[in-house]
Amino acid sequence: MSDFVSGANEIGFHIQGINWGRDLPEPNLIADIRNVVAGDPSPDGKGKLAIQRGIEVGHVFFLGTKYSQAMNCSYLDETGKPQFMVMGCYGIGVTRLVGAAIEQNHDARGIIWPASIAPFTLVICPVGWGKSAAVREAATKLHDELLALGIDVLLDDRDERPGVMFADWELIGVPHRITIGERGLKEGVAEYQQRRNPEVTKVPLADLVAHVTQRVSASGQ
Repeated sequence: MSDFVSGANEIGFHIQGINWGRDLPEPNLIADIRNVVAGDPSPDGKGKLAIQRGIEVGHVFFLGTKYSQAMNCSYLDETGKPQFMVMGCYGIGVTRLVGAAIEQNHDARGIIWPASIAPFTLVICPVGWGKSAAVREAATKLHDELLALGIDVLLDDRDERPGVMFADWELIGVPHRITIGERGLKEGVAEYQQRRNPEVTKVPLADLVAHVTQRVSASGQ
């Protein structure tokens, strides 16, 4: 510390601008005697501190010349003299990035993956997969068309009830969902839903590929 403030051994008084070695000897013992709490003044004096949770997703280590000396790794400086390289390293925790993304992107129903790291971009949920050939044909056709366009699409062919499928994919957090059912096919529509928006949109089957492509592109895949 430099130019710090200290108590003056008298109630209501403090001494400012203190420096070790000039105003008092270097300390024999250094200890943390108080932790910051919410509401403390910020270091720049322009605000107050707030306590927030965080997650470490990366770190940097200063290595100095320990390893460059061991490896005899050097360079010539501006005077032509050899100098050992000063080294450092960094690490990024891939699994920690996943945890951090989920912490910041979720709701009561489950994960809401950012498009850039979602396991799939879009899932197709066919209602009545095991009963309706028309549903199977429409869902498979849509899957193949979207896949050919480079969209990372998944077809849920488990023949589950709609509530089960929807709950599973909301929990998993795939950004986009298309629901195809017999009733919709008769009406000439399918249902589109974006994971962050609970509102369901009915889209004409003829416009479905274009609609999905536009929405996926707008959200950055």
